[in-house]
Amino acid sequence: MSQPWNRLSRRQLLKGLGGASALPLMGALPTFAIGGQHAGHVVVVGGGFGGATAAKYLKRANPAIKVTLVEPADVFYTCPFSNLFLGGLRDMRSIAHNYDELRQRYGVDVVHALAEDINAEAHEVRLSTGDTLHYDRLVLSPGVDMRWDALEGYDEAAAEKAPHAWKAGHQTTLLKQQLEAMEDGGTFIMVAPGNPYRCPPGPYERAGMVAHYFKEHKPNSKVLILDAKDNFSKQGLFTAGWERLYGDRIEWVGLSNDGRVTRVDADNLEVETEFGTRHRADVLNVIPPQKAGWIADRAGVTDSSGWVPVKPETFESQQVDDIYVVGDATVAAPMPKSGFCANAQAKVVAAAIASSLEHQPAPTAYWANTCYSLVGPNYGISVAGVYRVTDGVIAEVDGAGGISPADAPDTVRALEADYAVGWYNAICQDTWGTQV
Repeated sequence: MSQPWNRLSRRQLLKGLGGASALPLMGALPTFAIGGQHAGHVVVVGGGFGGATAAKYLKRANPAIKVTLVEPADVFYTCPFSNLFLGGLRDMRSIAHNYDELRQRYGVDVVHALAEDINAEAHEVRLSTGDTLHYDRLVLSPGVDMRWDALEGYDEAAAEKAPHAWKAGHQTTLLKQQLEAMEDGGTFIMVAPGNPYRCPPGPYERAGMVAHYFKEHKPNSKVLILDAKDNFSKQGLFTAGWERLYGDRIEWVGLSNDGRVTRVDADNLEVETEFGTRHRADVLNVIPPQKAGWIADRAGVTDSSGWVPVKPETFESQQVDDIYVVGDATVAAPMPKSGFCANAQAKVVAAAIASSLEHQPAPTAYWANTCYSLVGPNYGISVAGVYRVTDGVIAEVDGAGGISPADAPDTVRALEADYAVGWYNAICQDTWGTQV
């Protein structure tokens, strides 16, 4: 018997601001009196989905809080929808966002500089400009860095020949240029990492988008995915969509079938797997293992895993007081490392900090996540979840959320593709407010 196509409907998740903020904010964000004499100074490092949202919602909670956002880039390019650029469905301008609304509407002091060091004992952040910022509370949204020592032969120089494109911007453009320059009949090889990493379904959406580009422009070309794991997010939905839209154009090789790459030769666009099999690409996309952005190490909030353990109720660091961490850098399973989760976590952090500065307890925390993936231009799939703190740990709420059904008709796949666009527009509006 056909099952409902989701326990939590996409229309519910898209209500209001596309579901990007409604669930995490219900009953969670306090509002304090304007103009308090001791509202405090909060420094936010990182201007992505987590950091920009935290800065904005801190000012919404209490405009008297001084909020300084430290972000090196004038323009932020989102990883969500960057795969659509590779597939030819979007241009880079459509995923570019600035900080004008944070400055002009909310009064956030946006400093375009690199946070080079953090003295947690002194509550200070040292900037690349030579300035030092003192904070009462610090929010880190450092994203991820690549583990350059994880794959033999793959370092920052190699990434200019075999791009990871796992941070949107230059690397994304480089990979697109390589795809465009590739002759028809070539092979695009993607190296997919083991868990955990940023955006669990991202590599598989990318495979579909590249296959779409090949179908339109290079019909004799193929995609080969060499994977360090045997299972991945929305696997059945992806593989069914690939077969439906692209036939045998996409081949996936999992861990058990010698899919884990151990060595990269970027000069020759060649990789070697665990059991010595060599594969040569015409375009090579290596997504290496990852860890929390390096400033988290400097702040002393990472553990031996390379990620940041946080207190579930507030996302304050478990290791350093007055430092809160949001987004992909955190250990927050079962929440995935996604833009939606970063946005939701940031609102909980904003509420917790605003309360702490007023010597009030943090509101009850809960979060939602929806992850859309496009297999093709009119073929969307998704998974949704709702999370609360249960017995001292973050847990998924039973009966909430859901996943696209395996037997959904084309009309539902097309609706999900439309919802994906609505979700993206809504969460970006909620985070930055404006586009470039």
